[in-house]
Amino acid sequence: MGIYTKLPKELDEVDVIVAGGGLAGCVVAGRLAEADPDLSILVIEQGLNSYGAPEVVHPGLYPRNLFPNSKYTLFWQGNESPQLADRKPIVPSGGTLGGGSAINWMVYTRGQRSDYDSWNTPGWAADDMLPFMKKFETYHGVGDKEWHGDNGPVNISKGTHTCKKAEQSFIDSANEMGYNELKDLQNLDANNATERWLKYIGPNGRRQDAAHRYIHPKLQSGDYPNLHVACEKQVIRVLFDDDKKAVGVEYQTNPKFLPNPEFMTAKQTPRTVKARKMVVLSAGANATPLILERSGVGNKEILDRAGVPLVEELPGVGHDYQDHHLTLYAYRTSLSSKDTINALSDGRMDIAEAIKNTDERLGTNAMDASGKFRPTEEEVDALGPEFRKAWDREFKDRPDRPLMIIALYLCYYGDHSMLPDDAEYVSMANWTAYPFSRGHIHITSKDVNSPVDFDVGYLKDEDDNDLKKHIWAYKLQREMWRRMDIFRGELASSHPRFPEGSKAAVVEKADGPISKGKDRIEYTAEDDKAIEQKVREIVSTTWHSLGTAKMAPREKKGVDDASCGVHGTKNLKLADLSIPPENVGANTGGCAFVVGERAADIFIKELGLEGNAEKRRDSGNARQDSATGERPNVVPVN
Repeated sequence: MGIYTKLPKELDEVDVIVAGGGLAGCVVAGRLAEADPDLSILVIEQGLNSYGAPEVVHPGLYPRNLFPNSKYTLFWQGNESPQLADRKPIVPSGGTLGGGSAINWMVYTRGQRSDYDSWNTPGWAADDMLPFMKKFETYHGVGDKEWHGDNGPVNISKGTHTCKKAEQSFIDSANEMGYNELKDLQNLDANNATERWLKYIGPNGRRQDAAHRYIHPKLQSGDYPNLHVACEKQVIRVLFDDDKKAVGVEYQTNPKFLPNPEFMTAKQTPRTVKARKMVVLSAGANATPLILERSGVGNKEILDRAGVPLVEELPGVGHDYQDHHLTLYAYRTSLSSKDTINALSDGRMDIAEAIKNTDERLGTNAMDASGKFRPTEEEVDALGPEFRKAWDREFKDRPDRPLMIIALYLCYYGDHSMLPDDAEYVSMANWTAYPFSRGHIHITSKDVNSPVDFDVGYLKDEDDNDLKKHIWAYKLQREMWRRMDIFRGELASSHPRFPEGSKAAVVEKADGPISKGKDRIEYTAEDDKAIEQKVREIVSTTWHSLGTAKMAPREKKGVDDASCGVHGTKNLKLADLSIPPENVGANTGGCAFVVGERAADIFIKELGLEGNAEKRRDSGNARQDSATGERPNVVPVN
């Protein structure tokens, strides 16, 4: 099996190096391996091989990836920000083979038609991307099959557990607030409605991460001797010849997997591996720009400060960092422990026994319903003239664009031991679909493990319009909750501290829904200030880092072109969420899958391998994946 923590000597040179075994990198490597058995591919991943790991393959255990001691998650420390109540935000990303798809919340959503069209890049518009969206998925939902795939490696389903009463409560309460249910919000055009959300989970309850769907089946089969994976190895920089052609990479063992330095007899020496045809950076939107900068590609001033010789000046590297800004609010419910996944996190359930008994709660992310929401024209006006200008510029003539995504999670993300009683508490998530705010991420040294200059940029936009979105969404989701059949109160510590005597005061316990029809909570200017303060204190990441090496012309601070090639270099490609020039109104896992598929198609054609892949891929569909008990492209329902 071609997976190593120490590369064999014969692998000192390969045809293609994929630097970063994240979501898109696994897609690219898997598709290239299918395209030509004589094309040697090496994936270099800084994290562990998580083949069969419970925290990865069992969806219900994903909250474990939120903890600082997670073996499979990287935690990026942001700069202190006055906009965030002087906090230093933490942004997680995938720290294992499969990247974000191995640790994320597995929410199946797609961007909108206007999202991909706004990239203004030939070959990357919505109509160009739809075939690749369909290519990677096998869709088990009720949506129109015209828009979805039926033979891809990634299964899209409801998993093995749905809490019907909570799902219906969300749908009904949103409908009462004016938002209808649609059977499919993921057809690129539908918007301003709710849906019974699907997931990147197979009907058998297994996570559909890129490593277990594109890489491990090939490695396990033994039929792809051309595919190699090195884990626990950090890519330091890309190596160039005098013609700025990428010819290899320099790498080292990740210090996390070495003894403490004082117990080592010698400092580790970096190694090199050569690439005959192509180097693909696929380390994610946080790490890819850092590798570029350490390689001498980026803003000259930043490179000079870090002591890195300039190879190609591209000021857009690490610039325009984006994320979707998240707030979470907790509610008390009438649900039982069998309705939520809290027992998998708070110690009430024996995990080993749950796995042994195939407990159906292991096969869900506990997110059964969600929606894409826009305000009414009256609500837009109420948010002020500056917001009205921004709305008219970015949203008014793009009716497919949601302002916010609001989702019900049947899980409490907090310290369960400090909850006030034994009721089941769950969460409502609000996040900005298209933030106006921007940040940056840059190196401060040649050293791969030195601190980075990371400004997440949350709530830094002019006129505080991103903040106003959250104020609007807080009020909407609270109205929805107070109408839900499962409502039994609000967890005070997770809500704003409203002034004494406020009509918007938190209701900690209730016997059932407390609002209906045209009832609305009354908020004063002081109440709005309380909401603003709470948002600043809790707003965080959705793990959706994006846009730090965008696909655009150089003069627009672009870093790569429509073929994913880095400007001013040869044989150096990018394929991950660093390249989208504009955001998508969706969870970005789906965007990463389609970026990987589109990039792989480009690379296969450039390498002259077109036509080989389909035949070889079809021959692999009959083979069994021993890690998940699934076939690579077809998952049994039972």
